[in-house]
Parts: sequence; C-alpha cells; structure tokens
Amino acid sequence: MEIDHNFYMNLALHEAWKYQGLTYPNPAVGCVILGENGELLAVEAHHKAGEPHAEVNALRSAYYKLTQNKAILQLHTSREIHTFLLQNHNNIFKNCSLYSTLEPCSHVGKTPSCANLIAQLGIKNLYIGVEDLHETAAKGNKILIKSGLHVSIHVNKEKCEDLLFPFRRFINERFVFFKWAQRLNGTTDGGIVSSETSRRNVHAMRNVCDLLVIGGNTVRSDRPTLDARLVNGKAPDILILSRQKEFDRTIPLFHVPNRKVTIASDFSLLKNYKNIMIEGSEKMYELSRDIVDYYLCYLAPGFGGHEGFKNIEDKFDILNAGKEAEDIILWMKRRI
Repeated sequence: MEIDHNFYMNLALHEAWKYQGLTYPNPAVGCVILGENGELLAVEAHHKAGEPHAEVNALRSAYYKLTQNKAILQLHTSREIHTFLLQNHNNIFKNCSLYSTLEPCSHVGKTPSCANLIAQLGIKNLYIGVEDLHETAAKGNKILIKSGLHVSIHVNKEKCEDLLFPFRRFINERFVFFKWAQRLNGTTDGGIVSSETSRRNVHAMRNVCDLLVIGGNTVRSDRPTLDARLVNGKAPDILILSRQKEFDRTIPLFHVPNRKVTIASDFSLLKNYKNIMIEGSEKMYELSRDIVDYYLCYLAPGFGGHEGFKNIEDKFDILNAGKEAEDIILWMKRRI
C-alpha cells in the first residue's frame, strides 16, 4: 500500500504550530514516527528553547509505545534521553520511518545532535520538509545519508517553509507578528475576550518575545501590565506607539522590573529587536500592516462588545487553525 507522506507530514506540522511563538530563538518543529507496519507511534514537537528537539520527543514517545518501559518517561533533558536510547534501543527502530518538518540538527550545543542519534538508532526511512539553513545546525542530512538511511527531502515543502518562516526572519532580520482576540461578531472591546488558556498562551509568547508594541490609547484606557505573570515568565520591553508623550506613570506596565518602556510615534525602535509582538485592534492593524509578517487571532465563541475590525477589507491565507480550550487559534498571513 502506498503511503501518503504528505498526510504524516501534516500531522507533524499541526503539532508544531501549537508551539509557534514559544520556541524562540529556536524554530518550531514537528516530528512523526511510524512503526515497521505503518502504525503511528508518535506525534511530537519542540516545545521550548533548551528543551528536547521534536525528534527526541518523538523517539521518547515511540520507545515507550514499543516497549512500555516507563523509565524513559522519567527523563526530561535531551542528553538524558539521547543516552538512554543509545543504551537501550535494541534495534527496535530499525524498520521505522521518521517525518520531520526540518532537517535534523548536526551540531552539539545545549542539546546533542539529533542527526547522530537518528543515524545510530538505525531508522530506515527519513522524510524531511525543508533543509536547515542555519550555519551551526545544518548538514544533518549528510550524516544520515552517510549512515545508510533512505532520506527524502522537500516533503510538503511549502507548508514546512510557512512553519519555518519566523525562524528564517529572526535569524536574518526580525520577525513581527500581530496578535488580537475577537468574538464571533468581530468585536474586540468590552472586557476580557479570550479564555484563560488562551491568555496563558499569550503570556508564554510574551515570555520569549523581545518587544511588545501597543497603542497609546489602549494604555490610557486599559491601564495594562503586559507581563508574563500567568506563566511566571519575564516581561518584554514595551514600545507605546503614541504622538502624545505624557502618560500616567502609575499605570502598571511602567512598574515591571527589568523592562525598558519607550514612547515613540513610529516603529524605528523595532530595528533593535528580533522577535516582536504587536497587540491591538483596528487602528494598530492599519498602522502596522506594512511591517507585520504573520497574524495571530484568538477567536472566542461568543457575541458581545461594540468595537472591532469594521473598516478592514483584507483577506488572509490561514496557515494553521487549532483549538485551545474554548477558542480557535488562527495563524495567518495577509494576502498581498
């Protein structure tokens, strides 16, 4: 029976998109492993910089499914999992197939080389979405081909490139994404819009972004803190986009430790940052449309409010649609 490789790569992609915006300065990556009879053993992703890569998380899950050995579930660092697998795999992976949205890394840094691990485990087939162009991590394919694996490149390449695009941007220049929450009737005002789980997800993104941009009117009316308290994370620097420079300094965002707050009437400050989140509604959308790479919308299943995106006629391509608790999360790019 012919295998639909795009189907399995799509599983890897969908899992990886759950962590888009959370892995900086690393890319979001997904991985799927099939057993020798085509059974699905693992669907995993890279969760956070410094933690195991997608391939290691998938190999960990697949090992447990094949052996029911709970010892591997007690291991959490990449080095621990690498060592355990190399010592205990007993060739159980030799007829397995692995799908990765990105070429497995070749270098040894905070985590060991995924390419070396895969080669030593003797996995039979490897399907890769796109090559890694990062100078340090690239050329994992050469290791794998040299070890005798069958390697296929550019499986579902376009979708894998969409997933990798933020990483490409912030290693070469900067990645800018626009985030908002709205109800089904398009409103963004009238109190809290999205669920607590969605707000926790946003705080996790703030924890790893360099700069958060917000409008002056929003600061004055909402008096926000704009920190990452829901995940006990660090707060990003703030750019308040405003022609008026005077603000009530008792507003909480001005009192977050280890944060720089800048008030400016343009986006020139962005040149000093790599991973940038813009939060806002219709007016901020219009002001930033020429500098935004991707759009992130939390769509809440309800009605209410009065104001929202009423005068925007742009169209979007949906890169991924996922569900987080009650809300639907949409990653999109604007059609030019």
